[in-house]
Amino acid sequence: MTVASQRRELERERVLVLAPTARAASETFVRANLQGLPFAVTAYFGDERPLHAPWRLTYGTAIWLSKLFTRLSWLRLAGWPAAVVVRALIRRHQPDVVMVEFGFEAVRVMEACAWSGVPLVVHFRGSDASAQGRLGLLRERYRRLLDIAAGVIVKSRPMADTLLTLGARSDRLLISPSGANSDLFHGSEPAQTPPRLLAVGRFVAKKGPLQTIRSFAQMCQSLGPVTPQPALWMVGDGPLLKQARILVRDLELQEHVRLLGECPQAQVADLMRQVRGFVQHSMVAPDGDSEGNPVAVMEAQLSGLPVVATRHAGIPEVVMDGQSGLLVEEGDETAMAQAMARLVQDPALAARLGDCGRQRVQERFTIEHHLQQVSQLLHQVMQDRSESL
Repeated sequence: MTVASQRRELERERVLVLAPTARAASETFVRANLQGLPFAVTAYFGDERPLHAPWRLTYGTAIWLSKLFTRLSWLRLAGWPAAVVVRALIRRHQPDVVMVEFGFEAVRVMEACAWSGVPLVVHFRGSDASAQGRLGLLRERYRRLLDIAAGVIVKSRPMADTLLTLGARSDRLLISPSGANSDLFHGSEPAQTPPRLLAVGRFVAKKGPLQTIRSFAQMCQSLGPVTPQPALWMVGDGPLLKQARILVRDLELQEHVRLLGECPQAQVADLMRQVRGFVQHSMVAPDGDSEGNPVAVMEAQLSGLPVVATRHAGIPEVVMDGQSGLLVEEGDETAMAQAMARLVQDPALAARLGDCGRQRVQERFTIEHHLQQVSQLLHQVMQDRSESL
């Protein structure tokens, strides 16, 4: 059943979505859920406090208080302000299910679902199930959350395993990568492009931007003078961008590396049609933060690009080593440099890997696949509730 037909069939069923932010450029997957789910969706965001919308102002203020109490380590008290408001929102909107984006947001509102009897579905994304500042701090609250939750959505098998150990129900746990947008990401021809490589992602430790730059430098050194010269384009912003600029200068890569800053999705899709391959050195950050399943990796494959990445989190579930890309161990910059060199030196290999990746993502990892899987889980949770009433 297509999402469109599901929308017609289920338009009477209501989902209340709660998410921490509507504004972050990286939260495209949250917006995709809101636009594509085949239900009547009402959404509230924790970073919104508009004076002209009293309920949204109240919810945003309650989330702010919950964050404050969490910073003070008043973890049980932190769950009360937002929960009280959400209980009122449940009475107002009468949802069939509440879906909360990110585990750390869910612990702030979970008791409202317990009080009201409305089923709760939690969508974990990455850092909320890995970083010590969240998983470590909230471990016991997560146990309570997973006891309440009627459904859990995660991005990868490692995330699923983490949450299963904390009490998630295996029969209501969905592993579903966010998926790539086939309307935007298509048309790459890696064999026909110059030896350019593209990296897309925030400049934070778990994305490994500095490791990617050092690997590229090793590759250039090993290849020596070649024509045309290899290039690395990097899209994104974040706390490590300044260090990246310094590293590019120190390695004398100014003529080879372009730091492009943040770019809209349409521009990223266009950049993917101008490069030979996609590179990303994902790794566990010092605070334990890990990827879920990087959307940019799926977008690159859907475009038809080969991927050079690490065996990290859910990446091996999407990138088939030697078939749709080349995977190396986290932190192995030399192996990554060698993998990059293979794409630079062998356009036919790049095209072969890219074709396999395109077909694999088209079959399993588009936004459409993700929305169908999430919709099926939500519908099953609603059915369970109606049968128990």
